[in-house]
Amino acid sequence: MAFAPGTTALRCPYCGLEQQIAPPARRVREHSFDAFLAKPRVHTLARHQFTCPGCGARTESDALSMGCQFCSTALVADTANDSQITPEAVLPFALDRGGTRTALRGWVRTRWFAPNRLKKVSEAETMKSTYLPHWTFDAATVSDYTGQRGKHYWVTQSYTSNGQRKTRRVRKTRWHPAAGRVARTFDDVLVPATTRLPGERLNALQPWPLERAVAFQPGYVTGHHSLRYDTEPQAGMELAKGVMHQVILGDCRRDIGGDEQRVHSVNTSYADVTFKLVLLPVWVGNYVFSGKTYQVMINGVSGEVHGDRPYSAVKIAFAVLAALIVLAAMVWLVWGRNA
Repeated sequence: MAFAPGTTALRCPYCGLEQQIAPPARRVREHSFDAFLAKPRVHTLARHQFTCPGCGARTESDALSMGCQFCSTALVADTANDSQITPEAVLPFALDRGGTRTALRGWVRTRWFAPNRLKKVSEAETMKSTYLPHWTFDAATVSDYTGQRGKHYWVTQSYTSNGQRKTRRVRKTRWHPAAGRVARTFDDVLVPATTRLPGERLNALQPWPLERAVAFQPGYVTGHHSLRYDTEPQAGMELAKGVMHQVILGDCRRDIGGDEQRVHSVNTSYADVTFKLVLLPVWVGNYVFSGKTYQVMINGVSGEVHGDRPYSAVKIAFAVLAALIVLAAMVWLVWGRNA
């Protein structure tokens, strides 16, 4: 039996028999980051030992869940004595395999500058439902900044065009020093906890409805592949700080005010930092076009698709030519008015 996307049940793929997953006995919890840092670090991680209940085969893997390579029985690791941090939450799959076909068809049909034949791609050659580990971080921040506030003003300038003396209004900016303090509370700043897939592509699958995540139960990952994290929480926190910093910069600019802002320095302190490990559902697959393989990833809840795609040199050439024609027409119109 395997978890059926869009339900709260395990389903047999052969006879359709369903077994409801028991409601979580607890809520999703946040864990103290400072308490985690105070614990001894584990530098070497043991691989999970799987014993298949179907055929009895014993295997080792870094995955949290997988299918037996001999009989395809769904296997889920026992994380009770795992030296790694165990998943706190899981966002269950809502998109089934049929939904991935619909999402992929819609995606290939809207790829600009792609060959026309790409529209005939309707299904990936391989498509694996995979839970990918992510860290979420909460923090209360206070940031002291220095910068400059810019105020616009206008001056009249004289110039000569075609032998005639003319004037024009020119905008300038007067800058004044600025400094201050801003505060913000962050909730569920999300960063990937795996390096096996490109981080920028995983980030592109956002947003995720994290409010729908439930406390981790093995049933939700049964029959689906689940990766173990390989980005430690300390490294994840540094990535989260980068995300927070961009938001804090916006707060500083709004606090500075004026017409323009320059931020020279930001010194941020972090308090009440908590974190958790959450598994997010992603369909990872490949499709073949003109003898070349392209990878795609599909958000297992929203159906958002991101991936590699081919380009049509002919369409790009026509687009460049059209842009040059438009640019030439605009230059001719401007020149004709000033002549």
